[in-house]
Amino acid sequence: MDTMLASTNEILRIDAFAEIDHICSAIRETILVQFRRKGAVVGVSGGIDSSVVAALCARALGPEKVIALLMPELESSPDSLKLGQLLANWLGVRCFHEDITPILVGAGCYRRRDEAMRSAVPGYGEGYKSKIVLPNLIEADRYAVFSLLVKSPAGKTTKVRLSLDAYLGILAATNFKQRVRKMMEYYYADRYHFAVAGTPNRLEYDQGFFVKNGDGAADLKPIAHLYKSQVYQLAAALGIPQEIQRRPPTTDTYSLEQSQEEFYFSMPLDKMDLCLYGKDHSIPACELSPVVEFTEQQVARVYEMIDAKRRSARYLHLAPVIFETVRLSVIPENDARKKNTACPPD
Repeated sequence: MDTMLASTNEILRIDAFAEIDHICSAIRETILVQFRRKGAVVGVSGGIDSSVVAALCARALGPEKVIALLMPELESSPDSLKLGQLLANWLGVRCFHEDITPILVGAGCYRRRDEAMRSAVPGYGEGYKSKIVLPNLIEADRYAVFSLLVKSPAGKTTKVRLSLDAYLGILAATNFKQRVRKMMEYYYADRYHFAVAGTPNRLEYDQGFFVKNGDGAADLKPIAHLYKSQVYQLAAALGIPQEIQRRPPTTDTYSLEQSQEEFYFSMPLDKMDLCLYGKDHSIPACELSPVVEFTEQQVARVYEMIDAKRRSARYLHLAPVIFETVRLSVIPENDARKKNTACPPD
């Protein structure tokens, strides 16, 4: 086995303080020089990723140039608002609270989703709670299919396999949540002449765990190159409050509590980190197997899943397609000033 793989704890170890300095320098250069914006807006969820991004922006730009935006809705965990507020107070940044429930109701988010759920569970209605889940990748059949887990007001739990049509209906309606939040972030960015800082880590960015034109949209993504375990290293170095560091990663999207593992990654995130690292560095499954404590066949299967999700994520990463080349001329700054001063007012 390669000596690089001798210690699980060391494989993804980084110099957290050097990385913080590097990212903060890049944030300043990108926002203040390249974008010519005054600060950063961060949608804060009380989770580790958004907390680290907000802390990096506050360190890079100063707390007065960062807005932490709290955007709960009807089905959000109370912990999200509580921990988001804790972070904003700890950082000393401006904080705005926007309850997006009325917008989601107006767009039919809950109604459309519930209609799709009733196609799978006919009795689904008021007082029910639910989430969609994937089976554990290591234990599942070769082709994992989403299931709908429903809890009735009486406490009865039902789990049914979703048809493709029901799954797409639930997903399309639920994606309103991420898209409305991003719309709100850009309102504040426009209002204060700030840029929007996105919060995906490497697992999410690489594997397509985001909504196109929702949480996938941003002007900069400061931690998209970092594995999840490395984000935790930065959190410790930044001194992020322990309540946030200890919170299990969650989607905070469905009315039943839902981990990122059961919704998308199908395995513990620390194992997924190592498998993605192994795939990125062309480490054979037989060498990675003892490190992640999977069989060689299971590691090979994870590698196949990584490739499959990368293919699916390609669409999410694509910029809008244009059918003819459009050459965008950039006027030198001095010429632009002369031209603007010569123009008559509207």
